[in-house]
Amino acid sequence: MLCLIVAEAAIFTIFVVAYIFYLGKSLVGPSPREILEVPVWDTVCLLSSSATIHWAVAALRRGALGSFRLWWAATLALGLEFIAGTAAGWHRMIYDRGFTIQTSLFGTSYYALVGLHASHVIVGLAALAFVLWFALRDQVDQRQAERCEALSYYWHFVDAVWAVVFSVVYVIGR
Repeated sequence: MLCLIVAEAAIFTIFVVAYIFYLGKSLVGPSPREILEVPVWDTVCLLSSSATIHWAVAALRRGALGSFRLWWAATLALGLEFIAGTAAGWHRMIYDRGFTIQTSLFGTSYYALVGLHASHVIVGLAALAFVLWFALRDQVDQRQAERCEALSYYWHFVDAVWAVVFSVVYVIGR
């Protein structure tokens, strides 16, 4: 898992650097300040999910399977809320404001970076759902704590990447 995270970190670094490099170089289209709404609620949900997955793994290590299921499901719900918010934001930008990947260089770099992150969240959500499905069937116990912790590393990585993407796109880039 750590090797995957290092490789993914390199990919995200390339996308973040490209986003920063091309920021302000679009000759057409809206600027970030004109088009982007800061996703505060979505960010709170995603970053909070790092705490819930940590509590889930800790509960599993203690053998508290009910608490594990609860915290794991909370992590999944928070991640789903983040994706729903991202989708709603994209829908507003695309259909209400006409801002697409083809609009400008900014549109291309924005959708590439944020879309790359969203795709990683979706992969993580699928893995979380898979584990929850097994947990609800009483097929997860303390013996799987290390595996769940490895998955939590991926989820923490996705959250950390969002902190960087959020800072670059919605704070520095505006």
